Amino acid sequence: MDEVGYLPIDIDTANIFFQLISKRYEKHSTIITTNMPFSSWGEVFGSATIANAILDRLLHHSHVISIKGPSYRLKSKMKYFNSSSNTSS
Repeated sequence: MDEVGYLPIDIDTANIFFQLISKRYEKHSTIITTNMPFSSWGEVFGSATIANAILDRLLHHSHVISIKGPSYRLKSKMKYFNSSSNTSS
């Protein structure tokens, strides 16, 4: 699941998401990307209780990889913009 928290999640969707994570818990691998810190997930899901239950299942047996730095998706474009700005002078 890509960009969890990018768009607001209403309480009904948060409940369905919790059910999905619960069904997958300890049975399947799940990869989630987000730019939201875990401390903000209560706001993302509209409920600290649901967020904590989701995080409890996701973080148990997990490998959290924190990536800092510029966007990988924009990497080649940034090279283009940097070289274009150098040649336009």
